[in-house]
Amino acid sequence: MGFVIYPFLAGLIIYAVFRVAISGFYVVRPDQRAVITSFGRAERMPGGQDAGEADPYLSEDERVRYNYPRVRVVQPGGPYFKWPWQEVHKVSVATEAVDLAWDPTKHQDTIEAVTKDNLTTGVNGQIRYRVSESNLYAYLFGVDSPLEHIMGFFVSVLRERIATFVDPKGDTLLADADTGDVDDSAVLKILESSAPKEITEGVSINDLRKNLPLLNSYMEEQCRATPGRYGVELEAALITAIDPPQEVDRALSAINTTSNQVAADISTAQADAEQQITMSERAVEIAANNAEAEVAPLRELAKTLTQIKTEGGSQALAAYVRNLRIDLYKRAKSVIQVATK
Repeated sequence: MGFVIYPFLAGLIIYAVFRVAISGFYVVRPDQRAVITSFGRAERMPGGQDAGEADPYLSEDERVRYNYPRVRVVQPGGPYFKWPWQEVHKVSVATEAVDLAWDPTKHQDTIEAVTKDNLTTGVNGQIRYRVSESNLYAYLFGVDSPLEHIMGFFVSVLRERIATFVDPKGDTLLADADTGDVDDSAVLKILESSAPKEITEGVSINDLRKNLPLLNSYMEEQCRATPGRYGVELEAALITAIDPPQEVDRALSAINTTSNQVAADISTAQADAEQQITMSERAVEIAANNAEAEVAPLRELAKTLTQIKTEGGSQALAAYVRNLRIDLYKRAKSVIQVATK
């Protein structure tokens, strides 16, 4: 009997030593965070506010739905010790990038979206994300595939935005045009300030291409609640390309070529008009200076005569005029004298 019990006890002791003393130690890398579960239950933070209640970007309904508890997070370092009934869940918190077309259920090179003109276009880009250290419970235990949920949420919001997107710079002008309240001065001001941009106003794909930074900012704003929902923080949305079908792209290229030609003609006409205006202004200045030069001696003579009359009276003025006539008589070839009655 002892030959059976002793080897069994020895094996049990060796297993316990290996299980507890060797595999019971673990380390956490600098780019990782860890959560410990005991019999499947994560260690909670004592007393602390739940993650959903502390998130300012969640609505009242979402705070109840995503009211995940705060768990104790093991920081980088080690070696740490755990008991056999405990399990370590390590998560990388480094910033990662994923292609916008990523989908674990199918292979696709781009995602499709419908614009407000009912045109199907392809959208490509990337999103940068990282796991939220303050809400690891949602990432580890809230959903089965947090990244898949994030991508589904992001793509649905992006498609909704593309379907209703209007260029904010041209929205007012187009709205006025629909009601017939366009002011000629407003149209002239638009043509003078941004003629190449306004020619193709209202073409949804052109509007999207011109406003990619605005679209990215909108997506980042809409995804601020993802840490509270899925435990993933969206750091940046990088939508880089709007690719319509070839026939639509050719039509848009023709429109853009025409608009560029019209813009160039308008710019040339404006330059010619400004040149003509400048030349006219210079001609007016030259004529005004010539007239001023001709009038100046007459004004000086008038001042002189006025001063002579004021100081010497009418006789001095008559003598001045008589002396002035002498010089004229010397230069004159003939003098005609008219007798007066």
